[in-house]
Amino acid sequence: MCAIAGAVCPAGVDPDTVRDMCETIAHRGPDGAGLHVEHSAVLGTRRLAVVDVAGGDQPVYSEDGHVVAVFNGEIYNFAELRAELLAKGHRLTTSGDSECLVHLYEEYGDALVHRLRGMFAFAVWDGRRRRLLLARDRVGKKPLYWGMRSGSLRFASELKALVRDPRWRGEIDPIALHHYLTFQYVPAPWSIFEGIGKLPPGSTLVWQEGRVRVDRYWRLDATPRPVAAVEDEAERLRELLVEATRLRMVGERPIGAFLSGGVDSSAVVAAMARQSSRPIRTFCVGFEKAAFDEREHAREVAALYGTDHSELTLSAPPLDVFPALAWHFDEPFADSSAMPSLLVARMSSREVTVVLTGDGGDESFGGYRRYVLLRRASRLRLPSMTSPLLGAAGKSVQALSRRGSMLRKAGWGMELAGLSTPDRYTRLMSYFTEKQKWEVYTPWQRDRVAGVRSGDIIERAFEESSAGCDLTQFMDVDVNTYLPGDLLVKTDISTMAYSIEARSPFLDHVLMEWAAGLPGELKVRGGTTKYLLKRALADWLPAHLLRRPKMGFGVPLASWLRAGLRPLAHDLLTDATARDRGIFDPRVVARLLAQHAAGRDHSERIWALLQFELWHRTHLPARPDTDRRLRSWLT
Repeated sequence: MCAIAGAVCPAGVDPDTVRDMCETIAHRGPDGAGLHVEHSAVLGTRRLAVVDVAGGDQPVYSEDGHVVAVFNGEIYNFAELRAELLAKGHRLTTSGDSECLVHLYEEYGDALVHRLRGMFAFAVWDGRRRRLLLARDRVGKKPLYWGMRSGSLRFASELKALVRDPRWRGEIDPIALHHYLTFQYVPAPWSIFEGIGKLPPGSTLVWQEGRVRVDRYWRLDATPRPVAAVEDEAERLRELLVEATRLRMVGERPIGAFLSGGVDSSAVVAAMARQSSRPIRTFCVGFEKAAFDEREHAREVAALYGTDHSELTLSAPPLDVFPALAWHFDEPFADSSAMPSLLVARMSSREVTVVLTGDGGDESFGGYRRYVLLRRASRLRLPSMTSPLLGAAGKSVQALSRRGSMLRKAGWGMELAGLSTPDRYTRLMSYFTEKQKWEVYTPWQRDRVAGVRSGDIIERAFEESSAGCDLTQFMDVDVNTYLPGDLLVKTDISTMAYSIEARSPFLDHVLMEWAAGLPGELKVRGGTTKYLLKRALADWLPAHLLRRPKMGFGVPLASWLRAGLRPLAHDLLTDATARDRGIFDPRVVARLLAQHAAGRDHSERIWALLQFELWHRTHLPARPDTDRRLRSWLT
């Protein structure tokens, strides 16, 4: 596990708080993985060593000891940076990437972030200026929490560390919870707790003399650029992907890849195989339910490239993973694919320390089917008076039609067509609509979030986008919301829980910046998603694998909540502990459970409520009897 923690205050260092935070990070989680954290007077860290295993201890210091840094992540261009720093006269005592940070700070100050190619969350303390710099990587692969109290600042890569502070009140932020129910994650800059925030991706935070300034240093530029012939662009894509993969294969530890059988993970495995003299280790998780299973396609890619392939098959809800799920995700997190993600990470940890993934391919190259749907809906130019009527008619059609029927799909399309572009996107990405949240809340909770609208987050993302058309705008919004809030959180926490480092070639910022300027027709053409990427992979992967519909990394949640998980969900969501929180109306929750059991699909909403309840009982336990009952369910 990688973790950093620290505290500063106007009068100087607060070592007792640092020690408390480090002890918290060192706490044993339910998976039995103990974490140990070293700490200095200001900063503390424990980092999973992949490069310079023998000499990669932290904190790292400048020659005179006045600049100190701690770091979580990997800098892939560290070899070039080391050479540059040595040429400028700096003395480096290790062969790893961490030490580069203090010397880059001496050379470039806060602008050092622009020199880094990798994933990172770091802290640099400038002793002479009594100044702290925090930074998070461009896309948000690594987490960084922070909070202020009476002019002092505390920060950590895990929320568990900050809540160790005895002065912390432990109050749930009602607005963060409100957004969680919409998106299934708590978006930055909020955290689930009042008084603690998340540093947004691509941002720096400077603390000095008790004051804080947060600045955005990077945002993907989606402005359209001139492009060459399709085959020339496809060749450039292959070159960039191979380079990004090569950079992520550097290290002294065993390396493998998550292979789902989809286009993105298959492309990464193909790029790895082209640069490895040994068979690649690949790992896959599948399901007995055929509609969710991609093992057949993963096996085909594994056979094509001669990988050493391992599989895990799920036939029932993995109750044994629930304690780890609740513990490692420091905030409520309702993406159900976190379950198989944790399991495949646990399986692969027996063989490798680094895994490459296909994360980011959908957002850069147009992989989601919703892009096709959103683009078609956006082409409908309806009079302003017609849109609300069409939306209302669409809702009525859905209410009166059978799930999965063509009539229901037509109603869904009518509802989307009646919305503005940002609201259309928000509707597709919502697990609870604003109306549904209002219905499930108690009057007390409604008062706490009155006037707060989760869709405003999406509207701001659309307003800030430089994309040239609706299609590329949808992808840009995903890069700034769904990708860092959901997908990267899931991957980072799932792998770090079992001391694995996940690296994503498609999230290389050089590759992303190149892809962002491509026109929409090279990403989605007609009903074909990832048009250019599939052209680029034509010689790497079989045509039928490139043509098959995207499946996604889902789980059979609806059926599980009617079978193996039904008693657990009912017990945890309706008992006295849940009711006494006063957040959700017990009658509405009971109605959701009953309707789902009778055949109506409320699985995503029930799962969001269940994960909040599990998280609350794990991180804010109140009653020993309910804790014992929870343990009995999960063992």
